[in-house]
Amino acid sequence: MAKIATFFIMLAFWVIMSGMFDPFHLSLGVVSCLLVAHFSHELLFYGESKSWGKGILGIILYFPWLFWEIVLANLQVAYIVLHPRMLDMIDPRLFRFKTTLKRPISKVTFAQSITLTPGTITVNIHEDEFLVYALTQDAAESLPGDMERKVAAALEGDA
Repeated sequence: MAKIATFFIMLAFWVIMSGMFDPFHLSLGVVSCLLVAHFSHELLFYGESKSWGKGILGIILYFPWLFWEIVLANLQVAYIVLHPRMLDMIDPRLFRFKTTLKRPISKVTFAQSITLTPGTITVNIHEDEFLVYALTQDAAESLPGDMERKVAAALEGDA
């Protein structure tokens, strides 16, 4: 079942992103998606997830929230960059924190969400420990926080 779901998710994404609807390109897309689904379905549906549909719904609901956080972070970074006292506002730092996330897909989603948010970059993940670069003290203090809770709710079934 996970392979079938992975195939259809990949195919829908491929069709949306490619915009090619002729038989040649669609057949290439189907073959590619079949291969990807066969070899990597465990990346999307890891472990014994009894309700993977809930996970897909959770991540779909997570994306608008993440998009809003990216917009807010863009505005904050733009404010800092355009501020006359920019050098006083910037306080770059590397910091470590432990995550409560257990599933690899949850950790990867969390790390990519951090990196997509301007002003922060995930440098390394080692087991349950994240190493993150933050442009400001406020950005460092906000992690893991709300983003980790949202990822857990979306992908691990935690509230």
